[in-house]
Amino acid sequence: MNSYYAFIKAIETGSFTKAAEELGYTQSAISQMVHSLEEELSTTLILRSRKGITLTPDGEEFLPYIKNICNSHRELIEKHKEMEGLQSGLIRIGTFSSVTCHWLPGLIKDFKEQYPTVHFELHQGNYTDISNWIKEGSVDFGFVNSNAVSNLTTIPLQEDEMIAVLPINHPLAAYRKVSLKDLTNGPYILLDEGVINEPLVIFKQNDLEPNIDYRVYDPYAIMSMIEQELGFSILPKLLLNKCPYNIATKAISPSIVRTISLAYKDKKVLPIASRYFIDFIIERYRKLNLMY
Repeated sequence: MNSYYAFIKAIETGSFTKAAEELGYTQSAISQMVHSLEEELSTTLILRSRKGITLTPDGEEFLPYIKNICNSHRELIEKHKEMEGLQSGLIRIGTFSSVTCHWLPGLIKDFKEQYPTVHFELHQGNYTDISNWIKEGSVDFGFVNSNAVSNLTTIPLQEDEMIAVLPINHPLAAYRKVSLKDLTNGPYILLDEGVINEPLVIFKQNDLEPNIDYRVYDPYAIMSMIEQELGFSILPKLLLNKCPYNIATKAISPSIVRTISLAYKDKKVLPIASRYFIDFIIERYRKLNLMY
């Protein structure tokens, strides 16, 4: 069916290049698919020139039939999804604060535009909680740091830099970048993420140890505490988008980066709605990573 869709999209956009961009292929792949269709039908469907593409007389004749085939194929796929329960499925996700606040709302909104009756159930916790929920079946899949889980399939989605978060009047707030050693002097507020904690791993690798005065599970509580000058912390950059608190953020040397990954136990046995949402997420972040 790919050759049929490539042909229709090329005609709609007037360009193999534009068709490739919209369908996620290379220009040469679109050209090959159209050529394959022409061989299948033993004719020439499209004329190529510097001004673009135009239909041949045979192309004009075949176009409505090819459109009907594509439309019927789409209807078949949608009927199959409906029969499999996608239209009324429940998707259970294990997630943590930064993903819950800054990724999932947009992903859910866009997915529900295609499947408006799908329902979502979000379970928020740390990496260890999420890993355990996936293994015991309390959630279908989850977002994790892949270094914090075992015996699960993990798909890397995006890297997220960790940032020093300080009171605005703190002496280090005047610097463009702060060192890990600087962050060992004073009260440190630790974001408890379960078995593994990215900043603590980097501190240990550099033979340093922060002065942990507070261990907190809620990152927004940490930001509120920093605003009240109770200490400083290291938090994910993703979490600091649209930050409502009056605090200072600084890059760290050496840099600390976590990789946010998708994790699941056995995709084949998951509900169809969850399988489709997993594929939707992976495709979304694959395209985003290609852009940068």
